[in-house]
Amino acid sequence: MRSVSRRQFLGSSSLATVAGFLSANALSVGTSPQPAPSSVPQRTDDVRLAGRVWKTLKLYMVQVEGSLTDKFRAAKAAGFEAIEMDAPGMDVAATKLAIAESGLPVDGTVNSTHWRMRHTDPDPEVRRQARESLETAIRDTHAVGGHSVLLVAGRGDDGTEDECWQRARDNIALSIPLAARFGVQILIENVWNHFMYDHAGDHRQSAEKYARFVDELNSPWVGMQFDIGNHWKYGDTGDWIRQLGRRVCKLDIKGFSRASDRFTRISEGDIDYGDVRRALQEINFYGWCAAEVGGGDQDELARVAREIDDALGLA
Repeated sequence: MRSVSRRQFLGSSSLATVAGFLSANALSVGTSPQPAPSSVPQRTDDVRLAGRVWKTLKLYMVQVEGSLTDKFRAAKAAGFEAIEMDAPGMDVAATKLAIAESGLPVDGTVNSTHWRMRHTDPDPEVRRQARESLETAIRDTHAVGGHSVLLVAGRGDDGTEDECWQRARDNIALSIPLAARFGVQILIENVWNHFMYDHAGDHRQSAEKYARFVDELNSPWVGMQFDIGNHWKYGDTGDWIRQLGRRVCKLDIKGFSRASDRFTRISEGDIDYGDVRRALQEINFYGWCAAEVGGGDQDELARVAREIDDALGLA
């Protein structure tokens, strides 16, 4: 089977498609012989996440002509409730203007240099640059009202697992005080980076290493932006969510097919979204879900928004 890399997937026009921890979840189970409709237990396939999950998307997906404000307006008209920017590199003044003119907030950013300047790099100078980039992203995210920075922790081929683990953990930890000062979470994403899982392994792997990595950073300002599609190849998505639990602060979403070993539209592939919904309810998740697919014009973005609604039961 042919694997499609994350970079190939996100750049492919043929696939141009596709916070908080609040409140308590209560499913009431009726005991009356003739229960009222509100007390009838939900079938597992009926779990819906409306009121728990809000839709956002990556800026690159908005492929419409015009200004940044025009892009924000198109995303909002398509049904998205926020947008994620890239930082460093974001024009803070232009972004604040686009927010004001469109009414669409920025919920967070993606660290734009984390593949090139890695926290696992054996060179201390590169690790210093990675930390500087992350801290710029934290400041810029705060400046535009966002609350999180998505971060790839590094690459597993930068050394042994123990070396990469220690470098990434220690380097990221240096930025936690700044994250706390500005109220911006550092969210580790599960990606195809050969780190914290076995890239050559099968689909029965555990999320235990991700959980342990976050726990070793030991801060409410560090969690995970869990990508629903990225690790369906390597583990059961619902079980990973259950294992990660409170560490899941945000979501990314894309489709994946184990049968064809490739990424797909959100509405295609073979991810068990019913179990994903159940798992998110079980961990009492409330937060943002970011589309991370090919994107397109406003009509295509609206289609992606509807696919998220269907997958997560938001409509």
